[in-house]
Amino acid sequence: MTAPAPTHYDLLGGAEGIRRLVDRFYDLMDTAPEAVHVRALHAANLKASREKLFLYLSYWTGGPQTYVERNGHPMLRARHLPFAIATREKDEWLWCMERAVNEHEMPDELRAKLWEKLSSLADHMRNQPG
Repeated sequence: MTAPAPTHYDLLGGAEGIRRLVDRFYDLMDTAPEAVHVRALHAANLKASREKLFLYLSYWTGGPQTYVERNGHPMLRARHLPFAIATREKDEWLWCMERAVNEHEMPDELRAKLWEKLSSLADHMRNQPG
């Protein structure tokens, strides 16, 4: 009997890898002038945001279901409606995520697939014109 194929969660390094990816993403958002507008949508302390994204990405990539157990269905667009997200904020979010993803160790095929899905997801979060 063969072992099951590794999940995207596994290929990203499991909990440790997802945590590194999320921390790099939020470190960039917190310090880069290229992310000033999207950063302004977040609380002064990014601890809760880091934890939510960590749990979501863990779930989304085939890891533990903790996000859903704690928060229910992701309903990401609905959860982001209180925040004014236009093209500028989406692009700044993607700027941070692209750098974090490109710096993270993973197979190139997964990087391309992940980037495609994250780009589409970010565009779906837009709720303002422009």
